[in-house]
Amino acid sequence: MAQETPQHKPIDVGDGAAIPHKSDAGLFTAWRIAFCGAILTSFYLALTKPDPYLAIFKFVPDGILVTFKVTVGAILLAIVIGLVTGLGRISTNRFINGTASLYVEVIRGIPLLVQIFYIYYALGRFVKIPDIFSAIIAMAVCYGAYMGEIFRAGIQSIPKGQMEAALSLGMSRGQAMRQVILPQAFKVVLPPIGNEFIALLKDSSLVSIIAVADLLRRGREFASESFSYFETYTVIALIYLVLTLFFSKLIGIMEERLSDGR
Repeated sequence: MAQETPQHKPIDVGDGAAIPHKSDAGLFTAWRIAFCGAILTSFYLALTKPDPYLAIFKFVPDGILVTFKVTVGAILLAIVIGLVTGLGRISTNRFINGTASLYVEVIRGIPLLVQIFYIYYALGRFVKIPDIFSAIIAMAVCYGAYMGEIFRAGIQSIPKGQMEAALSLGMSRGQAMRQVILPQAFKVVLPPIGNEFIALLKDSSLVSIIAVADLLRRGREFASESFSYFETYTVIALIYLVLTLFFSKLIGIMEERLSDGR
């Protein structure tokens, strides 16, 4: 007698805060406990021990804005790079496919911190640009390789019949890709792109090493002046936790609205 193959639920492990969904509904979800806990702890520390906690909270807002700029700028550029790379990876042209594959293999094999240093000093030899742009380019080049694989998988997940049907209607291959395949693929790749955004938000702390005044850099400046290292990094950790949880919630809402519209 043939035995049925057990259906296993796919393992979903992201790099960063988990994206909350409707199935996580409930009063005491992990997301609510973590988010409310971080907010309440921050208020408690600032109100009961204003020196140095309140002073730290007043010192770092500029860094939060810079962190947000680096994250958003890098993720938007990485999406463009990833889309081009993903299309290159599925191209039948051997040169284009080989170039895109080489980019993915090289970038994924080098640590992000090394790439940040390399691009920062390499660009500095030819052109003078603000440190924050070097940081955005370095982060985008690194995450573009991962985005390329996400887009490749998303495009290949669309049934081949969709392309054949579009071609039979008289569309060119480019029109079919733009008007039929990519709109469906974007819905497929949105969840992993959301996870990459959260991961990039955390990894943006690495750009502080090239003098970009992000959240971590501002914290290091305060700690070096006040010698309150424990208190400063407690505040930095709480702020990063609130930011990642907040954006994970927004991404979860966006995913649910898109899935409802399918």
